[in-house]
Amino acid sequence: MQGRLNHVAIAVKDAEKAARIYGAAFGAEISPAAPLPEHGVITVFVTLPNTKIEFIQPLGEASPIAKFLERNADGGIHHVCYEVADIIASRDTLIKEGARVLGDGEPKIGAHGKLVLFLHPKDFSGALVEIEQA
Repeated sequence: MQGRLNHVAIAVKDAEKAARIYGAAFGAEISPAAPLPEHGVITVFVTLPNTKIEFIQPLGEASPIAKFLERNADGGIHHVCYEVADIIASRDTLIKEGARVLGDGEPKIGAHGKLVLFLHPKDFSGALVEIEQA
């Protein structure tokens, strides 16, 4: 069911600034900043040879990332994202196994233009998990 690690997301106050640091340190490609109003974030991706780092910053005061940064002023790892071949089948299997899907349980379009769902961190040893349609 699970595929490869797609990305690790780090919540920060300034996604472009954080990405420049990683880009300089690792010689990595950096995407342009992209606002995702439906998720309340601005994203910038740093592409490494084996995965990506997604920097997410709040898009407005109602952003869930703003609340995260209130508790973690210096930023921090927000979630890990895994690719799945069939997001609906994966969701249904995860629910059957006791995992809780956040929101209304229906996939939404994520940063890569693909369907995504988030899973409750209490069901995954304290880690917020995102699954993304491969």
